[in-house]
Amino acid sequence: MKKIVVLGSTGSIGCQTLDIVRAFPDQFEVVGLAAGNNQALLSDQINEFHPKHICCINPPELIPSDISFTSMEAMVSLDEVDLVMVATMGAVGLVPTLNALKHRKAVALSNKEPIVMAGHIIKAYEQEYGGTVLPVDSEPSAIWQCLQGENNEIRRLIITASGGPFRETALEDLASVSAAEALNHPTWQMGKKITIDSATMMNKAFEVVEAHWLFDVGWDNIEVMIHPQSTVHSMVEFGDGSVKAQMGPPSMRLPIQYALFYPDRRVNEAIPRLATDQPYSLDFRPLDEGRYPCFGLALNAAKQGGTYPTVLSAADEVAVSAFLAGKIGFTDIYRVVERVLAQHDPSPGDSVAELLSADAWATNQATTIVAG
Repeated sequence: MKKIVVLGSTGSIGCQTLDIVRAFPDQFEVVGLAAGNNQALLSDQINEFHPKHICCINPPELIPSDISFTSMEAMVSLDEVDLVMVATMGAVGLVPTLNALKHRKAVALSNKEPIVMAGHIIKAYEQEYGGTVLPVDSEPSAIWQCLQGENNEIRRLIITASGGPFRETALEDLASVSAAEALNHPTWQMGKKITIDSATMMNKAFEVVEAHWLFDVGWDNIEVMIHPQSTVHSMVEFGDGSVKAQMGPPSMRLPIQYALFYPDRRVNEAIPRLATDQPYSLDFRPLDEGRYPCFGLALNAAKQGGTYPTVLSAADEVAVSAFLAGKIGFTDIYRVVERVLAQHDPSPGDSVAELLSADAWATNQATTIVAG
């Protein structure tokens, strides 16, 4: 039986992780849960999965006496823990991720921000301490699955993107789109932050950064293509020209389950299957950076390295939150992030303290710009 901790248990990925646990009750024991403000859902999870440890901002009123309040950093390092699902938002997942790796845990990483902020440090921790990062994000997971059993030259990684809800919207209309429209994703059901990042294509730049660090592939060998059906999740082109693709309906349950059971695959009838009883088309086209300026902005920051990726991530989090709250317009997300990056005086970003300081600076700077 695999003993797991779920960080971000009341969010979209956290809930779907527990769906997998629920489907295989004899395979997993939930040792710890960490959540934010959703007291009611966390209380239900505690009653169902009986964790020994919890961490939350606002704990439920009635907690069994045998449950310990434990920080995320301490929870992930417990001797009995085998695997940690990191499904938090923003920079909060960085230190627990590193602590889990330091204690040789398998880290199922759904939260993009830690590897965007500190990919170089995460890889160094893997090598030094022996922990392992297991990709959960659908596109990096697809690449990971394509690479199983391969020991051949990688020529290109091709990451797919749906294009989001505004892929056909006239550019002059983007400034006036609403949060409700931006949250109406055409193919995926996700949390609010990542859904907005999908609309701006910020999330796709983050996935390029993930792929760069996870698979040790150069920036020039990673491409993104618009694929409206969201059926092909990523492709790998090998040196001989052969291309391998990972396909399936747009559901996070498969990459979550693959990470939880790796290297095994298990049958789970709750995971949707690819329909073959009707006509089906797969369309691909190049990404238009003029339509998605956040993509180029983010990729440039990532390539500069140092503390720039951390500042990018923090500024985006503030800008997206402001858009969802109705404080700024959709196209202002780019303007806020661009201004923060332009004002940043970078440093090498060789330590966690340095990165967290840059995160705090960027959060404050973006908040000031939004308040403007």
